Parts: sequence; C-alpha cells; structure tokens
Amino acid sequence: MPPRLSGSGVPFNTTELDKELTETLGIAGSGTIASGLAIVGSATTDVVLWARSDDSAARVRAAVDKGATRFEGADAARVAVVTDIDELKNSSYLVEAIIEDHDDKAKMLSDLGELSAHAGNDTILATTTSSLSVTELAKACGHPERFAGLHVFNPVPRMALIELVFPESASEETKTRSLALCEQLGKTAVEVPDTPGFVVNRLLFPYLFDAVNFMAESGLEPKAIDECMTLGAGLPMGPIALLDFVGLDVSAAIGESIGLQTPEKMASLISEGALGRKVKRGFYDYA
Repeated sequence: MPPRLSGSGVPFNTTELDKELTETLGIAGSGTIASGLAIVGSATTDVVLWARSDDSAARVRAAVDKGATRFEGADAARVAVVTDIDELKNSSYLVEAIIEDHDDKAKMLSDLGELSAHAGNDTILATTTSSLSVTELAKACGHPERFAGLHVFNPVPRMALIELVFPESASEETKTRSLALCEQLGKTAVEVPDTPGFVVNRLLFPYLFDAVNFMAESGLEPKAIDECMTLGAGLPMGPIALLDFVGLDVSAAIGESIGLQTPEKMASLISEGALGRKVKRGFYDYA
C-alpha cells in the first residue's frame, strides 16, 4: 500500500486505518475527474455517479466503460450512472466533482448535505476542488465536521497523489475515513493546508503562466518551449502542453484563485473558445 503522509511528510499512524474499508462511493458530477474517480473506485467498491442530464449520463457512461478496460482491477459494472440525485443517498462517502466555481460547488454541497441529513446517516461529504477554500465550502454543506477536500489529479487512474484538506471543524473520524479511502483507492495521501491552490497548484501555475509570458516575449513556438522543458529539465510534459491538457479555462480559474493574472495570449484563446485538448484547439491544434 502507498504511504499516508501528514503535512510535515511524516507517515500517519495507521492503526485505525488498517480496518477493511466498507465505504460506498457516491459522486456528483460527470466530467473527467468524476469519471476517473469512478473508474478507480470501482476496483474496490460500489460507485453511484450522478449526472445532471441524460446526455451527460450517456457521455460519462461511455467514458467509464472505456476507461475501466485500461485500469487494472476496475469493474465498470460496479458503477451505476444515474440522473436522479436521490439515488446518491445510500452512499457512505459522497464526493462533489463539478465545475471549479465556488457558487456552483456550494449549491451542490448544500444539496448533498440535505440528502445526507434526510438519509439519517453519517456520510462523509467531500469536494474535489483544486484551489477553492475548503473551509468555506464546508460551511455550505451544513455538516462541516463531516467534510474534507479530496483533491485528486487528472488523469485520476494514473496520478498517485491525493491532496487531503480538512477544515478545522473536521472530526477525527472524518480524517480517518478519508485517509482510509485514499488507501483503498491506491493513492498516496498528503494532508496539506487550506491555502489557495494547496501545494501542487500553488507552486505549479506560476511556472505555467510564466512559460506563456516568456513564449510571447521570446517569440518561441509552443513546441520549442515544451521541448526545452521536457528534454532539458526531464519533465514528462512541457508547460504549454500541460495547460492545454488541464484546460485553459480551468487553468485561468485556478490562476485567479491564487492571485495570478491570466497571460494575454491565454486569455485571447479562451475568448475564442480554444480551451485546449478537450475542444481540440488551444495553444496546439489537435484536430
């Protein structure tokens, strides 16, 4: 099993975490993070994934079915895709995984909190936010003692890290069960402070945005910048390609949350609807 690390890098006491996990996973969302989390979860537990519309449900169903064939141990048959949010009520660990917008997430978490209360259980509520305040989102759910930030990374089946973020109000049971869930998912959990961007994005996005600004100043093409950083610094992906992979709109939102100004070239592409790989055009043309 991968280690579970505290914010200081010291392994957590695993005494309470070695019990068999009995969580059932509920996911509210139908995007890339939601489908990736469902695929990983299906290797060890039953998953119910809620999509907002029939079209979204069909799209995420196809993504889960395809992705499960590529992830060892995954079982797409254990993932139920539903459009009735009430079908999440029997899940013991509920994860909000929708668009990175505070108001939208707060509304969804409020709905999930009410769903949990009506079910009369001790469901843990979590968010996959990559940069927003977990403390503020905890207030929205109505059950801050049972709330956690579960920042998984894209693509979820391949990325080993989960940044765990807890509001001060989180109970020890919430922390223990969240850590145990990360272990069951086969991930390395690191507890990080509730600061904008947490650790990874706080350090990563200034570098990514600086690469865009330097590209504009130097007149270099995206490929040149990326080859320098992959071949010269040994990075698996160059900064410009990584922005396209994350999504330029998502990247801009993360940058704004940590106080960065969106580079002019990037803002121009966003205004044109060129948001990166997901629409087949960003800094690169993927058509």
